[in-house]
Amino acid sequence: MLAVNTQQELGLAFVAALVVGWIAYVVVHIRRPANPPGSEIELAPNRRPYLDDDEMEGPRLEKVLGWSMVLMIVVAIGLPAYWLKEPGRQKQALVGFNERAAQRGFILFQPTDSPIPEGNIGHFGCGKCHGVKGDGGVTSFTITDELGRSRSVSWKVPALNTVLLRFSPDEVTKIITYGRPGTPMPAWGLAGGGPMNDQQISDLVAYLTTIQLKPADVKKTDLAQYGLNGANLFDSFCSRCHTKGWSYGEAHPPGTGAFGPNLSNGDTLRQFPDEAKHVEFVTTGSDDEKLYGTRGVGTGRMPGFGEMLTPEQIQAIVDYERSL
Repeated sequence: MLAVNTQQELGLAFVAALVVGWIAYVVVHIRRPANPPGSEIELAPNRRPYLDDDEMEGPRLEKVLGWSMVLMIVVAIGLPAYWLKEPGRQKQALVGFNERAAQRGFILFQPTDSPIPEGNIGHFGCGKCHGVKGDGGVTSFTITDELGRSRSVSWKVPALNTVLLRFSPDEVTKIITYGRPGTPMPAWGLAGGGPMNDQQISDLVAYLTTIQLKPADVKKTDLAQYGLNGANLFDSFCSRCHTKGWSYGEAHPPGTGAFGPNLSNGDTLRQFPDEAKHVEFVTTGSDDEKLYGTRGVGTGRMPGFGEMLTPEQIQAIVDYERSL
């Protein structure tokens, strides 16, 4: 922010100098004694004798040319010197822009019963479900079965301090905008029928960027916690989408499908005859409207785990999925 502040200070100083100079000019002319009536005949500029040719083309001309040279030097040196700081100013301006966006996003993220800073619109309560630090949580949710019977369950809510390690910012924006049907995650964007405008969603994504854990730390923690056990890794990272009931403690057989497709009974092998393509898909995830595997079309909803898991762990997940 130093470059921005310095330029602002220089600009304010320049404006202040202009204002002071203008006031001084007005004061001097107000206090100047009035000329008697009729004196304008001798005092008017077009009536007064002017410099003769020798003086005009001598000292007067040299003085004007001298000042022209001085001003030209000032412009020739000052303008490049000013623009030398321009890349840094733009970079710091972007940093400042992102910091302000993240601060607004932080306010939006907080639980709805948090104090609202003066001048802000309020909170949308993301932290109530996802944890005030974005490290996940549990929330109540009403599910309806195939016969139309409803009941309340405790739904395990995913952490958001690793969400940008799994999804791109555009994919996270889409998730916030349209929600996750059939889960406690509602549509928040105006386009999805929610209350947030595009700026607020952008601010929220900017805040999420600031709380992301470092990939190296996440991989180290996951390796220590899950090792290379494919079943445990699948249960922790894949079952939320690929196993019905996992999110509320009533898991069906692993990989039999839920929000994501069925992976059992040979479906995975038919979708990915080439194991290397399967590994790549789990590593990078799907891209919207991009082909994958055997005539699969991506939606952007399949996360990539290359920033969270080691290649050996991803291979263990792929081996497990291909055995279901």
